[in-house]
Amino acid sequence: MTERSTCTHKDGKVDGNKVSPNGKLQDEDKGAKVELGRKVTLLRGISIIIGTIIGAGIFIAPKGILRHSGSVGMSLLVWIACGVLSLFGALSYAELGTCIKKSGGHYTYIMEAFGPQMAFIRLWADLVAIRPAAMAVISLAFGQYILEPLFMPCDIPPSAVKLATAIGITSVMYLNSLSVTWTARIQIFLTFSKLLAIAIIIVPGMYQLFRGETRHFENAFDLGKVKLSGMPLAFYSGMYAYAGWFYLNFVTEEVENPEKTVPLAICVSMVIVTSCYVLTNVAYYTVMSAEELLASEAVAVTFAEKLLGNFSVAVPVFVALSCYGSMNGCIFALSRMFYVASREGQLPEVLSMIHVRRHTPLAAVLILYPMTMLQLFLGDIYSLLNFMSFLRWLFIGVVVLGLIYMRYTKPDMPRPFKVPLFIPVVFCFTCFFMVFLSLYSDPVNTGIGFGISLTGIPAYYIFIYYHRRPKWLQRALDSFNRTLQIILEVVPADQ
Repeated sequence: MTERSTCTHKDGKVDGNKVSPNGKLQDEDKGAKVELGRKVTLLRGISIIIGTIIGAGIFIAPKGILRHSGSVGMSLLVWIACGVLSLFGALSYAELGTCIKKSGGHYTYIMEAFGPQMAFIRLWADLVAIRPAAMAVISLAFGQYILEPLFMPCDIPPSAVKLATAIGITSVMYLNSLSVTWTARIQIFLTFSKLLAIAIIIVPGMYQLFRGETRHFENAFDLGKVKLSGMPLAFYSGMYAYAGWFYLNFVTEEVENPEKTVPLAICVSMVIVTSCYVLTNVAYYTVMSAEELLASEAVAVTFAEKLLGNFSVAVPVFVALSCYGSMNGCIFALSRMFYVASREGQLPEVLSMIHVRRHTPLAAVLILYPMTMLQLFLGDIYSLLNFMSFLRWLFIGVVVLGLIYMRYTKPDMPRPFKVPLFIPVVFCFTCFFMVFLSLYSDPVNTGIGFGISLTGIPAYYIFIYYHRRPKWLQRALDSFNRTLQIILEVVPADQ
């Protein structure tokens, strides 16, 4: 958006760091290149995907699929089918991640296929509404469940929940600002924690099943209870539970050997997540009937109370850790999208700068913090999510449509990993069907969300397209970038 600049004092130094001949800050202690290194290994990649997909949903509310599908057997089939469809989407993104070796995820792929205006609209919707609201919601779940053992059996005061939530958001922002390596290590730990929590549910559930506790599976496919009209909504709930398989594509430039690591990490992660989801639901049904599951506010807690006795107090802690892992993975991935958008000139240039010692995209990490905190304390978060959720599938559908489009417009593009064409076609159709379902079932809120995204069009022409800005505005932008650069101790990445 503005010409690149580096802030220096008259004595040629900035905050105690040496200035190289090209005007960039150099770390006095290490002298290392200021860049985002390739620190995401296969294990870390798998932990990012699994840790982001598995949030609070599988522990709290798998009843949405049961309610809309109508029977136990159909609900399990929907879980499996949604896992397969999500795998189709993940494989499509794996192809995009190996042929377009840039970070940024959805934004980068839309930019490559359909140009900067469409990419900016996606970026705008993410920045002003979708991501802050989504972060606030998952953070509220963290705040609620981390306090649950302290207040049992009383209700938790809303102010205490918001305070715990604010502390959680602040800590995850700080962690991502501090170190890429430690962020990845913490993510691995949190991923193993949530897999342990799922194992605590699956193992006793399978033991009950092998003991012959199958009465809740009798007449599992009772056709009299199956609601064909509700199946699309059941799939919508299921696909939402699997959302998150695309986050590794946001950090492609930091992945070791991305041609092999990205597809392998995606495939391994989706197999693990699908298996965990299906087996967890089977475990629930060994202890609870369909009616009991629908009546439960937190299915995993009800399951633990019935089967694990006093140990059930640990379940809210595991749910909180699961939510924290989702928060950490989201911030790690999304900051790279804002970093790339800044590098492309569609956000202030300071967002594409790296901290001189920590080598993290500090400004890009912090950009969501003010909006998330604002929505946490002032906004109607759940209403916002209701009318913005369809935009997720609209733009994911556009990304996969771009893959199909580039098969014909750029046939010579190197594709180290290439999926059969029917896979992106089926997934693209699924995405647009869910968008149509949103328009049909809730036209008002969907229309509001669509309107918010369309405000990105005038924003694009005001801030991006027209380069001849008034001098006072250009000076203000330059001053803003220089001030933040000094405060945050960030510099342009070495090329």
